[in-house]
Amino acid sequence: MYDPYDPDVHDDPYPVYARLRAEAPVFHNTERDFWVFSRFADVMAAVHDTATYSSAQGVTIGYGTEALLPMMIMMDPPQHQRLRSLVSRAFTPKAIAALEPRIAVIATQLADEIWAAGGGDLVVDFTEPLPTLVIAELLGVETADRGFFKEKSNELVRQNPFEAGGQEAGMGAAMALYGYFGEVLDDRVAHPREDFVTALTVAEVDGERLGRDELMGLCFLLLVAGNETTTNLLGNAAVLFDREPLHRARLEAHAELLGAAVEELLRHSSPVQGLARTTTRPVEIGGHAIPEGAKVLLLYGSANRDDAEFERAAEFDLDRRPERHLAFGHGVHHCLGAALARLEAKVGLEELLGRRPRYELVDTPVEWIRSGPIRGPKQLPVLIGEA
Repeated sequence: MYDPYDPDVHDDPYPVYARLRAEAPVFHNTERDFWVFSRFADVMAAVHDTATYSSAQGVTIGYGTEALLPMMIMMDPPQHQRLRSLVSRAFTPKAIAALEPRIAVIATQLADEIWAAGGGDLVVDFTEPLPTLVIAELLGVETADRGFFKEKSNELVRQNPFEAGGQEAGMGAAMALYGYFGEVLDDRVAHPREDFVTALTVAEVDGERLGRDELMGLCFLLLVAGNETTTNLLGNAAVLFDREPLHRARLEAHAELLGAAVEELLRHSSPVQGLARTTTRPVEIGGHAIPEGAKVLLLYGSANRDDAEFERAAEFDLDRRPERHLAFGHGVHHCLGAALARLEAKVGLEELLGRRPRYELVDTPVEWIRSGPIRGPKQLPVLIGEA
């Protein structure tokens, strides 16, 4: 019985994924009534068939969409393109490249504090605040509120909706973030600034400005997605390099490999393990009849470890150059902030791996966050070694 909210799956999902791919690539969880695609070919086909596999009814298992405001991630074409065309103006290659010096300053300041203290918690002190500060500056909101952002973001993605109070806690966090961004939007209308939120309030799509709910939904999505992906990608990298010291040593000696390392980390240790769709018509796949209106979980984390697509898929290989993977989804819903996440991860790894004396993880079992869609370490105590 595969369940994305099972703590045993959180601790190590990959043997479970391998069994799904081998024995039940189209799996039906009858207790929760959702389907699971675990093979690369099936997941890739589904993300490109938006007419059959809809995002409009939500992208997680166990949560409804009734209380959520409009967000691109929960829209189908053509409505999806309407918002994406607007927001993509802030995520052009030129705009992202221009952020690198500021990201480097933030990463250096955070690492300086860890090294000066002789250690700390790599998650709390580095991998969480780095993307939170970057997205806060991008949105033009107060960096002093980053603790609130991360707290509510964590509450949102780390709930089990099938447990008592789980849905209420997740929705409570969403409502708190909506309330915050409502106040920010009111302020920008009254007192415009040179920032992204102000630009959103005056931008037009097809001759119309975005409504208040659409604006709050956009800010909410950018904040949560901008936090969780990079935080957990960097955390997963720290765990992997602790367990694979030869790869760490090679990267420390050859910084030019960091870009390739980030790409392989995305494939091998995907921070987003899977997102859901809802069928708009009956589908037959792998000998299984899936009815209209069924929830289908697309397991990106499993697809990216599929030996049918990637040779020796379970291995981390710095020389691998995957032409395509599903860490950021694919097709029309390919993550808008993928370039920013890649840049933040590269800069973050440069900072952590390029310093002497080296940081070392404290030898304790890794505690993984309890989240259906997200995988990453909850905390990573580190010590700074001797020079």
